[in-house]
Amino acid sequence: MAEENQTKKLSIIAFSGDFDKLTAVFTLATGAAAAGYEVNLFFTFWGLDAIKIKQGRSPVGQGFLPKMFGIFMGGLKSAPVSRLNFAGISPKIFRYLMRKKNVATLEELVEAAKQLDINFYACEMAMHILGLSKSDFIPEVKDVLGVTTFLNLSEGGQTLFI
Repeated sequence: MAEENQTKKLSIIAFSGDFDKLTAVFTLATGAAAAGYEVNLFFTFWGLDAIKIKQGRSPVGQGFLPKMFGIFMGGLKSAPVSRLNFAGISPKIFRYLMRKKNVATLEELVEAAKQLDINFYACEMAMHILGLSKSDFIPEVKDVLGVTTFLNLSEGGQTLFI
């Protein structure tokens, strides 16, 4: 029989930098944290774009190719919708609809995640490939982790890949 005092835990691997997928990551994370869950977010590859200090299309990273990725991506404000992006208009439409329907925007969800003390972690391997360092990320990033360490942190809870 499971202990009733056992901590509820949700760990989410944020692989995508798409607006709709990041919205799902932060909606699930903040909802779980508000319900008393320990929440761990592991940002890897394009998901790392959501937690960079420099938002907008800027050359971030060490070396020519990583800097080009920084220019092509662009952070939360430039995150495309995964389908039917319509040359970048769709995220603007989604934000408009979210405000009109009194639903938290992606940026508001990220701020709520910070306020709820959700654990933010960056993937060591993806950072190495993309030429990024911990100083490229928001201060709420607790640590840079390898996969094994993240899996150990996630043990005993549910893990989602988005």
